Amino acid sequence: QVQFVESGGGLVQPGGSLRLSCAVSGNIFSIYGMGWYRQAPGKQRELVAGITSGGSTSYADYVRGRLTISRDNTKNTVYLQMVSLKPEDAAVYYCNAELRVGALRSEYWGQGTQVTVSS
Repeated sequence: QVQFVESGGGLVQPGGSLRLSCAVSGNIFSIYGMGWYRQAPGKQRELVAGITSGGSTSYADYVRGRLTISRDNTKNTVYLQMVSLKPEDAAVYYCNAELRVGALRSEYWGQGTQVTVSS
């Protein structure tokens, strides 16, 4: 009933930029907070950035100043603009959203998009 379409991942050289997108669709009554997490091989999934329905943002300290989260509520889409990428930013990036589907308010996840930072 809920579909996530993530895009924008890929291979980029150190210092390069990428823009991730995540569009949410389906039988959704409301979208609350949205965010991006990442998981590198052998590591736990970690929060990168979050954004409330009103546009307030929060970031992990290690990405502050290099990554910018935004959302377009008319398109049910959240973005992650990444600049000055480092090899340690390489990971699978997952979109996350808190949704109301029918009477239930729950957390949902996208399928993930791979970001590789390498020369």
